[in-house]
Amino acid sequence: MHFANRLQALEKNVFADMDRAKSQAISNGKTIIDLSLGSSDLPATPEAIAEIAASLKDSTTHGYLLHHGTLNFRETVAQWYTRRFGVEIDPHTEVLTLIGSQEGTAHLPLALLDPGDFALLLDPGYPSHTGGVYLAGGQIYPMPLLAENDFLPVFEDIPTQILDQARLMVLSYPHNPTTATASLSFFQEAVTFCRDHGLILVHDFPYVDIVFEGMSQPPSILQADSTKSLSIEFFTLSKSYNMGGFRIGYAIGNAEIIQALRRVKAVVDFNQYRGILNGAIAALTGDQTTVKKTVTRFQSRRDAFINALDNIGWHVTPPEATMYIWARLPQPWENQSVNFCRELVAATGVAVSPGAGFGKQGEGYVRFALVHDPDILELAVDKIAGFLN
Repeated sequence: MHFANRLQALEKNVFADMDRAKSQAISNGKTIIDLSLGSSDLPATPEAIAEIAASLKDSTTHGYLLHHGTLNFRETVAQWYTRRFGVEIDPHTEVLTLIGSQEGTAHLPLALLDPGDFALLLDPGYPSHTGGVYLAGGQIYPMPLLAENDFLPVFEDIPTQILDQARLMVLSYPHNPTTATASLSFFQEAVTFCRDHGLILVHDFPYVDIVFEGMSQPPSILQADSTKSLSIEFFTLSKSYNMGGFRIGYAIGNAEIIQALRRVKAVVDFNQYRGILNGAIAALTGDQTTVKKTVTRFQSRRDAFINALDNIGWHVTPPEATMYIWARLPQPWENQSVNFCRELVAATGVAVSPGAGFGKQGEGYVRFALVHDPDILELAVDKIAGFLN
């Protein structure tokens, strides 16, 4: 049986690999403490749940939902964005509803790349960014994220011959997996660089709210490109509003890019259930103290986990944002992140993500997702200490 060659580039996936390792550990009798997947364990907002429940009783919400039917949601999104970042958004042409932001980041290369074109991606970076480029037949130039550069790419290091064939650059700050943040001046530099080299600038922005005490609001790419000349930004309700399973996200930005992505989307799907959009509207317009409580909870988890790691001699700088800990592996595991994660879950039931699964520059690190309360996180560290010793 013949399968398309494009599948070869999709054989490796950090989440699928760890899922198999977890399944094997369960079959061997281990109780899993899963810190490998950034899926929040917290409930969706009460306003969202109530609106979705009410929608279920309304039979007019049970049919297909085409683009025109998403206008109320798009108007809510545009108003939220303008309040938040001070940039006016046209809900008719500059917003697109998505089935999670991952759908958008994976489909966008189909609209922007011809076979052989380059995309400039962060290394390490989120797996769907690479997957979408491979599906489009594009090539990837990985922009290394190094600790000595605060996990920011150095644009001047990108070879001229690559830039001559490149069509887009993808950024994402606050960053998964490294937890790094970026300033408005960095984004202004990125916009200028992309303009000079004819690139479309894509910003994946799921952690817009998950920033901790003392950290200022992360900037939007459209604050650096206020005319929306070349940029598109992806948002999701998965993190701020704990609606990951509802798969609701959206794109904002340049109208031509939005229209191109909409054309791809039109042949792949309609939209999700209208009741989910009603719930998302309620979340975006409702009491935002729920978001603040979520952030406070993740900060307390961060502090407890970092303190527990310190107590076993594994020292990590506390992240300023996201729901992760990005930790350099101790000896003798420093260049064996995949083996470390496989053996750790097999021996202890604690599942974490290998840095190598996010790109070449991720080797030597592991990512912990803070998706349990402090007592479980501290138990996980106790198990890790036993494994290391």
